[in-house]
Amino acid sequence: MDMLDKKILEKAFTTLVTAKTMAEWYEANFKTVSKYVHATSRGHEAIQIAVAMQLGPQDYAFPYYRDDAMLLGIGMQPYDLMLQLLAKRDDPFSGGRTYYCHPSLRDADKPKIPHQSSATGMQAIPATGAAMGFWYKESMGLTQEAGDLPLVVCSLGDASVTEGEIAEAFQMAALKQLPILYLVQDNGWDISANAKETRAQNAFEYAKGFHGLEAISIDGANFIESYTALEQVIQTIRTERRPFLVHAKVPLLNHHTSGVRMEWYRDDLDEARSRDPYPVLWQQMLDAGFTASELQAIEATVLQQVEADYEKALAAEDPRPEDLFTHDFAPTPVTEEVGERSPQREDKVVMVDCALFAVEELMKKHPECLLYGQDVGGRLGGVFREAATLAQKFGDNRVFNTPIQEAFIVGSTVGMSAVGLKPIVEVQFADYIWPGLNQLFTEVSRSNYLTNGKWPVSMILRVPIGAYGSGGPYHSSSVESVLTNIRGIKIAYPSNGADLKGLLKAAYYDPNPVVILEHKGLYWSKVKGTDMARVNEPSEDYLLPFGKANIVQEIWPQETQETLTVITYGMGVHWALNASAGMATQVEIVDLRTLYPLDEDTIFKSVRKAKKCLVVTEEPVNNSFARSLAGRIQEECFRDLDAPVMVIGSENLPAIPLNSTLEQTMIPNAEKVKAKMEELLRY
Repeated sequence: MDMLDKKILEKAFTTLVTAKTMAEWYEANFKTVSKYVHATSRGHEAIQIAVAMQLGPQDYAFPYYRDDAMLLGIGMQPYDLMLQLLAKRDDPFSGGRTYYCHPSLRDADKPKIPHQSSATGMQAIPATGAAMGFWYKESMGLTQEAGDLPLVVCSLGDASVTEGEIAEAFQMAALKQLPILYLVQDNGWDISANAKETRAQNAFEYAKGFHGLEAISIDGANFIESYTALEQVIQTIRTERRPFLVHAKVPLLNHHTSGVRMEWYRDDLDEARSRDPYPVLWQQMLDAGFTASELQAIEATVLQQVEADYEKALAAEDPRPEDLFTHDFAPTPVTEEVGERSPQREDKVVMVDCALFAVEELMKKHPECLLYGQDVGGRLGGVFREAATLAQKFGDNRVFNTPIQEAFIVGSTVGMSAVGLKPIVEVQFADYIWPGLNQLFTEVSRSNYLTNGKWPVSMILRVPIGAYGSGGPYHSSSVESVLTNIRGIKIAYPSNGADLKGLLKAAYYDPNPVVILEHKGLYWSKVKGTDMARVNEPSEDYLLPFGKANIVQEIWPQETQETLTVITYGMGVHWALNASAGMATQVEIVDLRTLYPLDEDTIFKSVRKAKKCLVVTEEPVNNSFARSLAGRIQEECFRDLDAPVMVIGSENLPAIPLNSTLEQTMIPNAEKVKAKMEELLRY
């Protein structure tokens, strides 16, 4: 085996000894450090360090929760990691918010590490998104890096490779030939289940099914073998810009986590200890000319540092109660309505075209803006023609089709955003958002909060929603109640083209993740009574801030007749407007425009004026966003109310049937809303 430079070996040995000593120190002080769960790299150190030593500040790394040796290898100190181990206020990754070895890093002199979650394998899609970001920037001539071209390292345990989302990541990396290294550390175990009972093949064998993803298998417990193999792989990725998988066989020499002890279930510990990377590297150091006393001196120095850093970390300040409330969102520059909402135009524009023109204007102005999803490319331009002509105008690398991969579409935006892009992505129908919810909840929504503000995810997710024209049970659903229970995302649900354009533009300049729910029944105003969704298209500079409701029908306080306010959004606005014809002086209508943030001030002011309130939604009412809102109104406005807050929505059934009679029986309409209004006015 080729001998490496002595400086490389010395750094590797020092780092391995540091990781090993920390793991042993944690065991010796178990009662103190096990207050919070941790896992260590013991047995995995050689391969992790071999990768870390070959990464530069231009690279992006997506480690997993056993990669503390990798973190030491890129230059983190034991003290840094111990601050997270003990959930301290100065934890450089998360400010005490997340577990040990869940890093996030944006230091100028180190590889960049976006948010890392605990969900096994979930980092593969964001990591592949970052590599796709490099692919896009290089294809568009947007890269300005001097020196080595960047790459992405996605570190995985072999057990996670059975996750379906791994297949989506591998598929896209192979399809687009992305500059990414999937490092799979195979220790033969999940938690208590082993490879024999849970995996039909290892990751090296699995990768062969993805044409264009080259794979090698190595002994990850041998530092020199690992370093030399990775040196060649990394150089190939840097120059040829294509994906690789490295399957590294390693032993697990410590507990799965501090909470799941190896002695409870392991029957292979003696065999695993026979493959310890530490004595292998010790011998390699001796072969390179180091003396045993020199190695012992390194170990003594490391032990001294680990002890000192531990005592220092123990004494560090814990987070303060007020720290809980920081970094749920990054500040947005869009706080006021600007631009011309309704300029003089020859013709009014349908809602779908308002969005199309908004995206086109953004793409003309911002080369970092791109659009992808299913069927949005040049041949079709979206199933609703919402991306028509964009691929022809901006090219197939900028507006492109993805495979049928909702998880990838949603989760890749984490990596895309991290490398400085602004992706606009689509889920084709709200009914198909469910495979993407894992990424939306686990990765997208929590990134800013759990990285203590370092990595907000700047993305827009467009979702056609709602029942229209016998779409049937898989093209008609409303999903806002699920989405409003995901904290860390903003949600718009416009009722007309002007709001859609203004909110879409505001979403582009917002550094946070935004979901825009677009009712497909309003896209072309083909549904009777929805002409008001057509508008004079707003000016190019029109911006509508989130969290500002619109009073689309205003009333004055009445002394002689009963009044009510309707709180609604989307199609509900049109039902309410049509239902209130003939009693416009009695019915105020508030269009929420955004479901989060919510304009509570406008809602409560309107309710206190009218004294009665009806919440109108298209969703089935039970356990819904609308019912929750009604409860909030009742709680806040109880003393001003002359009647209970009422809610009308769809019938509480599992799906919207295909038959048009059944569909119309299930969902609200103007007549049903009018009857509910009259009931409430009579109360």
